[in-house]
Amino acid sequence: MISKGDLVAVGVSGGKDSLTLLCALAELRRFLPASFDVVAITVDMGFDKTEPRENGAAPPFAPEPIRALCDSYGIRYIIEKTEIARVIFDMRKESNPCSLCARMRRGAIHDAAKAAGANKLALGHHFDDVAETMMLNLFFEGRLGCFQPVTYLSRKDLTLIRPLIYVPEKEIKYFSKRAGLPVVSSPCPADGNTEREHMKKLLDDFDRRHKGVRNRIVGALRRSGIDGWHD
Repeated sequence: MISKGDLVAVGVSGGKDSLTLLCALAELRRFLPASFDVVAITVDMGFDKTEPRENGAAPPFAPEPIRALCDSYGIRYIIEKTEIARVIFDMRKESNPCSLCARMRRGAIHDAAKAAGANKLALGHHFDDVAETMMLNLFFEGRLGCFQPVTYLSRKDLTLIRPLIYVPEKEIKYFSKRAGLPVVSSPCPADGNTEREHMKKLLDDFDRRHKGVRNRIVGALRRSGIDGWHD
């Protein structure tokens, strides 16, 4: 995933996954024989510019703890300001905002990574995300597939990498807590009430009754050879 001379942009949302990835890559620079550098990028959704909602205004985005973490590793930190939240919730008033939001955030961070001079963009998807995405695609799109471990975007000349895809979420939670990472809660009003969250709970229930469900789902994906996955 990483080669000598790479500048790897890390998409940092402020959640435990992206902060763990940032720390992992920052430390990896000390041990990997191929020298590379890291830059952190946060897409500011602009929730502080949206109209107040019934459940109250979204908390303002506070980048200071993330910036301090980046400073401790000597990593440049970039905040890409957008008005994605205002477009989705105030202008379009989307009842199902997640798909459009994801596309807009991808476009913003791809552009920011290129502007920073990065040739690779690292995303914090983990093992549980793989299983959940596989099942979401099956349930809602009627297809077998998942995001790729490595994806080259020819239009952007940018390679997406997902270094944490074999790391279970529980290990990320453990590390995040032990390391005291400055996790920032999502201000999105849809957070915690998405189809992905529902799938997570469904697989949790299956796993309690049939241990290893996620392992078998990811194992099937790896054996299939779909979307660049292989044993």
